[in-house]
Amino acid sequence: MAGRLTRRTRVTRFDPAGTTVEREDTLAVEEPLEIRVNGRSFSVTMRSPGDDFDLVAGFLVSEGVIWSAEQLVSLRFCAGTDENGLQTFNVVDAQLSPETAPPDLSLERHVYTSSSCGICGTASIEAVEKAAHFGHSNDDRTWSATLIGSLPDRLREHQKVFDRTGGVHAAGLFDAAGKLLCLREDVGRHNAVDKVVGWALREGRLPLAGTTLQVSGRASFELVQKAHMAGIPVLAAVSAPSSLAVEHAEVAGMTLVGFSRGGAFNAYAGAHRITE
Repeated sequence: MAGRLTRRTRVTRFDPAGTTVEREDTLAVEEPLEIRVNGRSFSVTMRSPGDDFDLVAGFLVSEGVIWSAEQLVSLRFCAGTDENGLQTFNVVDAQLSPETAPPDLSLERHVYTSSSCGICGTASIEAVEKAAHFGHSNDDRTWSATLIGSLPDRLREHQKVFDRTGGVHAAGLFDAAGKLLCLREDVGRHNAVDKVVGWALREGRLPLAGTTLQVSGRASFELVQKAHMAGIPVLAAVSAPSSLAVEHAEVAGMTLVGFSRGGAFNAYAGAHRITE
């Protein structure tokens, strides 16, 4: 599966001097993934192939469908072939435990999306807060400003697919001591977060108290929502947060960091967890 993360292509390079050069370039692969639950189609998302089981598990956590490994009985690829008759690995079926309620049919989606986004379509932050199984974040740990400021560089050191393509986002989960627990890359930043959360669910680590989620892009409402649903107390981004992301972080009791670059950053919510 790792070999499908990138693809070579021919490009024509133009420079200001008016010369052109033909050369090869490396692209990040983007393909659709159909997510089925108990054999029924639930969603289709565009993603980077690889870590698909983590993606599906994390997506179901973000949707509020599951929150523990015991609720997820199995994950399997369904049969599917391309125009050349080769297995595509683009359909995953998740079997839930008999005690776990299947997804609300009103949330069912039959359209392609660039990244997974579930409860973000509801009308209010309060609705998301009520849906979060782990509730309001009461994590009383503190993180040093030096540690938080170092995470973007630590994340960047492990972005192998980005090094080859320049075309993927990354999400990294760090413990309170700054140790990298899990890193995932994907063309969709929401998918990268879902892959990290799905890894944690399958490892039996939820809720993710005492951790920081560092992302390579901006901090959207959807990313705060996903972190909240997984019980992550701190979300840090290298770019800006949105106004709704800040509002949701405040309601959820989370710490939200933005513009984390060169060791400096802004704390938009939950600054009490960060010490000098």
